[in-house]
Formats: sequence, C-alpha cells, structure tokens
Amino acid sequence: MRQSQITFWCHEIIRCQAMEGGFYIDATMGNGNDTLFLCRLAGDSGRVLAFDVQEEALERTKGLLEEAKVSERAELVLDGHEHMDRYVQRETVDVICFNFGYLPGGCHEVATAADTSVEAIGKGLGLLKHGGMMSLCIYSGGDTGFEEKEEILGYIRKLPAREYTVIVNEYYNRGNNPPMPVFIFKN
Repeated sequence: MRQSQITFWCHEIIRCQAMEGGFYIDATMGNGNDTLFLCRLAGDSGRVLAFDVQEEALERTKGLLEEAKVSERAELVLDGHEHMDRYVQRETVDVICFNFGYLPGGCHEVATAADTSVEAIGKGLGLLKHGGMMSLCIYSGGDTGFEEKEEILGYIRKLPAREYTVIVNEYYNRGNNPPMPVFIFKN
C-alpha cells in the first residue's frame, strides 16, 4: 500500500505546502527520489539544491533527473548537509527535506550521524522562510540510527513553540523500529 510509506506521507504534506516557483533543498540526496519530487514541484521557475557526501548518490540523482528531463532545475552538491548554510542565504528556502540513515542500495557504513544531522536541522531552520517547512524521515536501527533518532527528537522537542510547530508521527502498530515522519513549520 503506497499511502502508508513514509516517503509518500512526507511528499503529500510537502505538496500541500509547496508551490511552483519555490526554492527547495533536498538535504540528503540519496538515490534522488526526493530531489526529483522537489524538481517537479519547483516547475520551470523554481530551484532545487540537493546535498550528499557520496559521489555515487550524485551520479544516481543526476541520471534520474536527466531521464525525467528536469536536471536544469537542480544543483547537486557534493557536501554534507551540515554545510548547507554555505550555499544559501538565511530565510530564502520554502521547503527542506531530510531522509536520515544510509544510501539505499549503498554502503551501510556511510550513514548520517547524530551530531551533523542535528547541526543540519538547526542551520536549515535558519534558512527557511517564515511559513516554510521541513520534512524529516527518521530511520532508526543500524549502528548509529537509534542515537541519531534520540538526538534529533531531543533537539526538536526544545524548539520554541512561538517560532515553530513540530509534528512528530509514528507508525503505532508496526514493530521492528519503523521510520518516523516529522514535520516542522516555521511560524
């Protein structure tokens, strides 16, 4: 069932908030599916910036965007998401999308980490426009996934309620550490 997948959920919420011509960031490019989704949302007048630390992720994403004929809408950056503020001015971004964990089909030893992920979220919040949103797909498990999940949840729990609305969802009747979709709206 497609509508129960975490990425489908996150895309639907983003679709409700985003508009054509927006500026979007895929903070964890991976195989490029979120980058492609954001490129389609951006339309011809919008812009997407996508980050990953693995050359393999950039190559996969580049191929996916070229095949879909939307590659001119995106800039692919070989750098960690914790450095996104080096590429973007404050309060200029409409939506930022994160998928934490490792590259699907890639090396499991290369994965997001609690310290850089929390740093990236903090910097991303500063880049969001007022009225913008951030989507977090939190996958736990593996060597560092549980630590990363707890660090992220601890950080976003302390965000000031006057400035942000934080919605944490969970798959309540699933075992085996299901992913957690989280949405942060900048008031």
